[in-house]
Amino acid sequence: MRLTQRQVTVLAFAAGLISILPSLVSAQRRPPNIVVIVTDDMGYADIGVHGSKDIPTPNIDALARSGVRFTNAYVSGPYCSPTRAGFLTGRYQQRFGHEFNLDVSDAHRELGLPVSETTLADRLHAVGYRTAVFGKWHLGLAERFHPMSRGFDEFFGFLGADHSYLNTEAGSLNPILDGKTIVDKTDYLTEAFVDRAVDFIHRKKSRPFFLYLAFNAVHTPLEVTQKYLNRFPNIADEQRRKYAAMLSAMDDGIGRTLVALNAEGLDDNTIVFFFNDNGGPTMAGTTINGASNAPLRGSKRQTYEGGIRVIYVVRWKGHLPEKTTYDQPVIQLDVLPTAVAAAGIKIKREWRLDGVDLMPFLVSKNKGRPHEALYWRLGVNVAIRKGDWKLVRTNERPLRVLEASTLNDLTGAELYNLAQDIGEHENLASKYPEKVRALADDWRRWNNTLVKPLWGP
Repeated sequence: MRLTQRQVTVLAFAAGLISILPSLVSAQRRPPNIVVIVTDDMGYADIGVHGSKDIPTPNIDALARSGVRFTNAYVSGPYCSPTRAGFLTGRYQQRFGHEFNLDVSDAHRELGLPVSETTLADRLHAVGYRTAVFGKWHLGLAERFHPMSRGFDEFFGFLGADHSYLNTEAGSLNPILDGKTIVDKTDYLTEAFVDRAVDFIHRKKSRPFFLYLAFNAVHTPLEVTQKYLNRFPNIADEQRRKYAAMLSAMDDGIGRTLVALNAEGLDDNTIVFFFNDNGGPTMAGTTINGASNAPLRGSKRQTYEGGIRVIYVVRWKGHLPEKTTYDQPVIQLDVLPTAVAAAGIKIKREWRLDGVDLMPFLVSKNKGRPHEALYWRLGVNVAIRKGDWKLVRTNERPLRVLEASTLNDLTGAELYNLAQDIGEHENLASKYPEKVRALADDWRRWNNTLVKPLWGP
């Protein structure tokens, strides 16, 4: 049969359409990229959207305005390593013994995030994501705890708790590593981590990726280049001035990272999470850096709000509302289930996650609250928040591990209504003893499901 020219044209068009349908379907089904940005020891008050007047943070503020900002956001650890362990597993870190910080001493060199735990990188890598972490790890020094043994394809950073920003030469107990190779020298460390993050985005743009940008800023030591210090001639206090300059450098880096996503056309298919690992260190005995937690009470290492309430933002353009706030309590444990659900991974009951998928709550499919209650334990420092009420026992003395029977004695715990008293000024324990008893019983039930810490403070 002889075909007319029109029939030939129609058939050719149909054949071409059929040939590209698989790629069109694949593009439509491509799961979102996941970017998690974590800052270190940043004060609650020290960004523009939280009221900062002396430290401009235009890029963090823009990120907050372009997504959902949580007004009652928490981390499960009042200091560094436990928060990271909780974030990467989606589980209260006390369930698997990762209650306290790690250091680079010989006593801690064989300790780390238990290999029995599955990380967010493990889960995303298993479904084809390219994965990278750039910055501070703080989850173990031994080979089995190395990021590239825990689901990450790429790593550039350091394994310990802190690092010089300017003196990055090899030879320390905690060197800068590129993968598993020691790096002799880098640029200013905040900039170096961002350089790697931007490069990763450009290289991996064609397939789903998970980027964990783990700044060590603004943790001590207070080191910064003159370029950033020159931005704050009007801050008289030298400690605060250096802190401001370090925060400004990090804000620049966050901006560069977001620009890279935009330049590759990835904004609409990338979920960006941003949070701080704990409150600013303002208490004697902590590595004070000049941060402010106003109007919150307390510091890093405490379970007052100043130690555990943090800056927390999630952005997914075209999927989540912009310029909005969400007021129900959430926690950094929610990042893992939110990310894996968005990636199309079915969450299984046997994972025993404590975090929840936030997406149904943020798009108003679920009108309830993500968590009935939130809990904390860092040695003798404990807390529970349920609704507006919070029961807390914390102190400024050195951290200690207590036996369960002693730990469960919450005599002297303080009670606050956070809706009326975010600064925890008025202890209502004597006025509402029945509320104290109910919250203490709830906390004890949770505490009795935990394990003893694998190492001490």
